[in-house]
Amino acid sequence: MILPPLSLYVHIPWCVQKCPYCDFNSHGQKGEIPQADYVAHLLADLRQDLHYAQGRKLHSIFIGGGTPSLMSEQSISELLHGIEALIPFNEQIEITLEANPGTVEAGRFQGYVKAGVNRISIGVQSMQNDKLKALGRIHDANEAVKAAEQAHLAGLNSFNLDLMHGLPGQSIDDALSDLKQIIALQPKHISWYQLTIEPNTQFHSKPPVLPEDDILWDIQEQGHAILEAAGYEQYEVSGYSKAGYQCQHNLNYWRFGDYLGIGCGAHGKITLPAQNKLIRTEKVKHPKGYMEETQPYLYKQWQVEQSDLSFEFFMNRLRLHESCAKTAFSELTGLPISRLEGAFDKAIEQGLLQQNAEVWQVTAKGRRYLNDLLELFV
Repeated sequence: MILPPLSLYVHIPWCVQKCPYCDFNSHGQKGEIPQADYVAHLLADLRQDLHYAQGRKLHSIFIGGGTPSLMSEQSISELLHGIEALIPFNEQIEITLEANPGTVEAGRFQGYVKAGVNRISIGVQSMQNDKLKALGRIHDANEAVKAAEQAHLAGLNSFNLDLMHGLPGQSIDDALSDLKQIIALQPKHISWYQLTIEPNTQFHSKPPVLPEDDILWDIQEQGHAILEAAGYEQYEVSGYSKAGYQCQHNLNYWRFGDYLGIGCGAHGKITLPAQNKLIRTEKVKHPKGYMEETQPYLYKQWQVEQSDLSFEFFMNRLRLHESCAKTAFSELTGLPISRLEGAFDKAIEQGLLQQNAEVWQVTAKGRRYLNDLLELFV
């Protein structure tokens, strides 16, 4: 086993209101957010996890939620300076903050950049107001445009726009119109993904009528062509970027890198080469419990069983369109690749994978039938 790059995920749990499709650990805002107290707890949480850094600098930071843009520029500044005092940053560190267009005031992005943020991810989801209302979003299309304009003016290295397709009542023309409007805003990165109905959401208890499968396939096929024609390269299942602007934080996830997770309900993945094992962590979910002085931040921690490591590695790694070095599996899991020869033979026979002496490469068929490919490694 080797030590992979180390990232940090920071969870901000509050939203103005809970969206009906959202299964993330988020809580509707009630009164003022205890920003100073929460930042103090985040840093205390990180101190408890410092031994997992094992001498590494931070490769990337992602501040997600919830709605991190509910936090003031001063709070984000104190958070980032506090993190850097505990773990040194790589010179080229990517620091992303998620933002909702409905919570972004004029000039807010400049304040985040001054605090140290160099990438913003804006949750647009749709450019049609009726669809935004159905999704429970608090912004409208005009606010989304203004947020993108502010991102351009803020001096960021990059920004991302999140866009959903396969929305209730959405036609092919609706979905492609959304995509074209997003492209016209000229982000360096677009996350374009299909709405799915997740357990423990309002949409799960009262499911909306979604487009049929043939419409969904047409949206994906035509939308992919539009994105490619506009100069966006698909580098993972839902990630498209201009050359050189892939999300480094997400790449570290999919390449089976390590990450610390701090904040309510945050998850972490840590490699321990000396013990030849990999552990996962989860923090206390509810803000009230997380911020109690006598309450430990760690909710649970467990070792990933060897029987699960193969699937976990490939579930992440095969999302990416880049080839995978054959040496990476053993280096990052501590397992011999020989145990998977049968799975690879089947994947190649079915046309889902290609290989040469050094790498594996998911084929176009493998990307289309990714779940079938992954099942071979269970």
